[in-house]
Amino acid sequence: MKVDVSLPHGTPALPGGLDWASGEPKPGHSRLIYAATEEALVDVPDASEAEVEAVVAKARDAFANGPWRKMLAADRARMLAKFEEAVLAHADELATLQTLETGMPFPQIRGMHVARTAENFRFFGELSTSLAGEAYEQTGRYLSIVTREPVGVSLLIAPWNAPLVLGSMKMAAAIALGNSVIVKPSEYAPLAIMRLVEILHEAGLPEGVVQVVTGPGTGAGSQLVKHPGVNVVGFIGGTATGKRIMADAAGTLKKVGLELGGKSANIILDSADFDRALDGTLMGFLAGNGEQCLAGSRIMVEDSIADRFIEALVARVEKVKVGDPFAAGTELGPLAFKAHYDRVLNFAERAQSGDEYKVLAGAKKAEGFDRGYYFAPTVVEASDNSTSLCQEEIFGPFVAVQRVRDLDDALVRANDSEFGLVSYIWSDDLPSVMRARRELQAGTVWVNTPMARDLRAPFGGYKQSGIGRDGLPGSVELFTEEKTTMIPQEPLELPKLGMGD
Repeated sequence: MKVDVSLPHGTPALPGGLDWASGEPKPGHSRLIYAATEEALVDVPDASEAEVEAVVAKARDAFANGPWRKMLAADRARMLAKFEEAVLAHADELATLQTLETGMPFPQIRGMHVARTAENFRFFGELSTSLAGEAYEQTGRYLSIVTREPVGVSLLIAPWNAPLVLGSMKMAAAIALGNSVIVKPSEYAPLAIMRLVEILHEAGLPEGVVQVVTGPGTGAGSQLVKHPGVNVVGFIGGTATGKRIMADAAGTLKKVGLELGGKSANIILDSADFDRALDGTLMGFLAGNGEQCLAGSRIMVEDSIADRFIEALVARVEKVKVGDPFAAGTELGPLAFKAHYDRVLNFAERAQSGDEYKVLAGAKKAEGFDRGYYFAPTVVEASDNSTSLCQEEIFGPFVAVQRVRDLDDALVRANDSEFGLVSYIWSDDLPSVMRARRELQAGTVWVNTPMARDLRAPFGGYKQSGIGRDGLPGSVELFTEEKTTMIPQEPLELPKLGMGD
């Protein structure tokens, strides 16, 4: 391995028989670059049209003829429990691979992402044994039985910012319910997903139940979305890409679940616990290098505490440790890849040049690095919610602060967005919290907490933030078909047509 980095648990073996990159990029491959040093990491093959066709055919055969769909739910649940154990046994390896391809700090990935990945398999395995059907006999004549069946071949398109957590969440739900799965990871972050699927097979997953297709979304991804052999598409990523996927899927009337972008409001009232709100605000836009659709990237702080809060926020941001994602103490690693880094720098230039903004921290390359995609955590005060830095998703450690008169003002501004994924409210005043909960136009409202998830509860967005929900009810809806069976409860007297006079 040529990358100049000290790995805490040794150099991992690459999945899929890949080799560490050397020389010129291989034709027909996507080259991954290590964000901390800008060195070539690995060349990952782009699947050809013929390879995509073969993967779909194998998935369909596994669904129709293989053992997985026909297994008892209890047996599948036992298998998913084994997958949880296998993920935890390979936690360091998976975390190292995802750190190399995303640039996020290793402790965050090891402690949160991998642990949640393992939990996803356990949770959805347990879910599969507790699903209940429905029965109706209100008409008296019929017993109507409603059951659910796996939908078939599921295409899961995983994002580059949290591939293990988000990819495994949909994967675990789909296979727990008896489906076959094709995973198309981002071309920027395929390694951890590839290794995860290998680990599942090593733990006993039958062939063809989960397969990985690598390559850009415009190639293999688009072919898979349009393919008539794929029954459902689950996508997590940007809104523009989600719209294209929805349009492509319409040609074959696939079921589609989309978790898309966000520009989430983080409301801080005078009635909040000041220190807790400050800690939560920092976590809400810095965790995961700020590259999260659920980041609290629009801070709306009540006038009466604005000066104090902004001063404290800037002081903490300026002390955030930016550095090598494998180094102890690093709180913010490099942004994931150059095109994204350049895009965030473009937003920083807007902040520096626009009269509607006051730069309070950052808005530039992080100092002290002669290479790597390091960006200084940024706080900008915005004059108006309509400005581009308050309306466009930046997807980095970058927040825009607005002063608000009161809760009324905050709610109007919070809802003045094309997005509606999550919102945050910090207040110890119950009436204020309850009003915000009712009026915020977002799929999730977090009260006095940053980024908590309960897999039993739905997660998804309003407006341009998506269609459908993850979590227990939404996953069951996406990855199964409902079937109604009607049985007469006594012999029927039917009209005797065609009997003549």
